[in-house]
Order: sequence, then structure tokens, then C-alpha cells
Amino acid sequence: MERYRVIGLMSGSSLDGLDIACCTFEKENNRWSFRIEQTDVVVYPDEWIQDIKALPISTAKKLWETHATLGTYFGEQVKLFVEKNNLSEVVDFVGSHGHTIFHFPDKKFTTQIGDGAAIAAMVNLPVVCDFRSADIADGGQGTPIVPIADKLLFPDYKYCLNIGGIANISSKSNETIIAFDICPANQVLNMLANRLGKEYDKNGAMASGGQVCSELLEKLNAQGYYAKMYPKSLDNSFSREIILPLLEEHSISTEDKLCTFTEHIAMQMKQHLYLIETHEGLPKHSGKKMLATGGGAFNSYLMERIEKVTGITVEVPEPEIVKFKEALAIAFMAVLRMRNEVNVLRSVTGATRDSVGGAVYRP
Repeated sequence: MERYRVIGLMSGSSLDGLDIACCTFEKENNRWSFRIEQTDVVVYPDEWIQDIKALPISTAKKLWETHATLGTYFGEQVKLFVEKNNLSEVVDFVGSHGHTIFHFPDKKFTTQIGDGAAIAAMVNLPVVCDFRSADIADGGQGTPIVPIADKLLFPDYKYCLNIGGIANISSKSNETIIAFDICPANQVLNMLANRLGKEYDKNGAMASGGQVCSELLEKLNAQGYYAKMYPKSLDNSFSREIILPLLEEHSISTEDKLCTFTEHIAMQMKQHLYLIETHEGLPKHSGKKMLATGGGAFNSYLMERIEKVTGITVEVPEPEIVKFKEALAIAFMAVLRMRNEVNVLRSVTGATRDSVGGAVYRP
């Protein structure tokens, strides 16, 4: 048996905090298993949120300054986490996704800030980061990258849906797995909830109290990205530059916008399941089940609409997996990187080859 204990760090596009998960991975008889041991979510201070949101239109100096200081901040939080949970002698290394500022695979670059060298220096452990760049250099989308975890850690599910700032899906067919971004999700829903004085729309209660605006829904569903064949991915600018202006065009209540956008997510789920099944020559949904994780999986109204619109059974696992699946996946990708094994799949990203992604910093 081969065993690793790794801390995974994930900072999602919705900026709801830094997810920290200490995970144990074991490989026995050529099959991987995992346990999520300890977890924490560090909520960003308001000034950090505003600074990070402003980075896409800030100066190069400000971008790199924040890259360094955020890395130090990540390192401080990991150090506190290790001390709190008495992990100083048992953790092998750290995997850090960083926080995405730019993602333009068509222009051959992606940018995740949070300096891995600073984390390594702070916690005195090896750090694996920058998981996307190698794939983009090989002509891939650089995203989604977590499907390697869907394939090896969750083999019993045909579909794995993650609803974070952006919703993405993976689909398995024999030994092949494909995955792609579907549409914006929590980054838009949370922004609308903020307007009503809430951090997020708990259980989709505000959305369920609204009405669908058919005109707005039609415009949302008409965006060209949705008709594209995978592999494909979304940058955060899609929400900022395309979705939000559409929402602003309509003088309806915020509750109605929440309701309409929730319906939009469900309808895009249906459209993209159809896209997968048509491309693979499968009957509708093939009687398979879908694992749903990410913050959006706690939105019971959204889950109900996805089930109703798609007709597929959606399973939400235990809360630790829902909350920390991305941090778990990053930790697992770090394990594969340290083993010099493939952790980013060309069938997912469209790259010319599978890749062993990640830069390693040693203290």
C-alpha cells in the first residue's frame, strides 16, 4: 500500500474564502482511496476581496505584488492550520491551486496568484502549484483540471458536476473522461444575493420566491459559448462582461433575476448533457447518476430545478466532500505530480497530450 497525507488549497472564483483540506490518499491493488481528515475555510478580509477583484484592470506591479503577498497569506493560514490540528510531523506536502485572475487559453496564458515559493518557505514543506500552464502550453484549455480526481477517486459515477463560481461537468465513458465548463453559477448567484444583503441565497430561498423572466432567460441561453462543442472553458470575464450587463438590462426584482438565472443553469445542464450524449451516441442520460459537489450543491432549489429540467438523478454526498472536493482534487493532483504521473487529461482539455502539471517549490 502507498500512502500520502497532503494539504490541498483552493480559492474559487466566487471569492468566498480559502478552502483548506488535509487528505490521506492510499493506493492498493491499483485503486486509489481517500479520506478528508481535517478542514477549514478562511474567509477573506473585505480589503482582500476588493483588491483581488480589481486585479484584472490593475497594473502589472500590483498583480505581482499581490501574487507575493497572497502566497505569504496562504502560507500563514496553512501554518496555523497545521499547528491547530497537530499536523507538523505527518503532512508530506501541499498542493495549491492559487486564485485565478486571467484565463485565456486561446492566447496561451493563464494566471493563478498565490506564490508557491512563499507558501513553501512559510510552512517548511514542498508545495505543488501552477497546475494549468503545462496543459495550455500543449494547446489545451487548461481547465477543468479536477476530472483526474473524478476518474480515479469517484469511479462509480458517470457524471460529476461541480457548482462553484462556474459550473463544470465531467463524463466518463469506459477509460475516457471528458469535462468542460458549462456556465457561470455561484459568482452570479452570490452577486445577486449580495444586493439583498445576503452573502449567498441559502437553499435558493430567494430564487424560489421569484418568477422566471422569459425574455431574460432567452437572452442568457442564446450566448454563443453554449453552442460550442467541448473542450471549452470560461474565464471570469464572461460573467462580468456578458452576463451581468444582460441582467442589468432588465428592470425586474433581484428575486426574479435569481430565479431566472437558476433556471438558466438548469437549462444549460440539460443542453450540455444532450451535447455529451449525442456526441457519444448514448441514449438519454443512460440511466446514470450524477454526483453534485461545490457550494451550489447546498442550494436545494437549484438541485430541484436541475433534476426537474434534466430528468436525471442528482446525488449530493456528505458535506465534507461537497465543500472540499476541489481542495481534495488539488491535493490529489499534487500526489500525482510528485509521483511524476499524468494529472491533466487531454481528453478533457483538448491538448496535444496528457501532462504532468504543476511547479514544485521545496523549502
